[in-house]
Order: sequence, then C-alpha cells, then structure tokens
Amino acid sequence: MFDKRKFLAQMTLRDVSKKELAEKLGINEITLYRKINNDGFFTRKEINTMIDFLAIENPAEIFFAEKLAETKEQEAK
Repeated sequence: MFDKRKFLAQMTLRDVSKKELAEKLGINEITLYRKINNDGFFTRKEINTMIDFLAIENPAEIFFAEKLAETKEQEAK
C-alpha cells in the first residue's frame, strides 16, 4: 500500500510541488492527486521516475508499505 504521509514528506523535503512532479511524470496534475489519494495506482515507470526525481532512499517504505510491514511481521514469528 502507498504511504501518502511519507511520500508527501519526501516531496516537501525535496521542495517539489505536485505540479512539478506531474510534469516530470508526464501526467495531468489531477491524475497525480488521485494516485496520491489511492484512487488509482502508480505505474512502475512512474515509481522509478519518482524514486530518481525525489531521491527516495527507501522506496519500499513509501510504495509498498503494507507489504513491507506484513513481511516484517512474518519474519518476527
């Protein structure tokens, strides 16, 4: 599951607006808003672009948060 809070924090940290990010991804700003609010999914290409553009060090924590948490819980058992 997508972690909106961490994603927006990363955008703020890198001083990137939603408009700038939408342009970088080649999508409409409204489409970006929808994807950020879990009304749609980011493509692999979009995720890779955002990882590079926002210099995200741990992308799994943002783009695969739920799966990462489940994996950690299973490893602890």
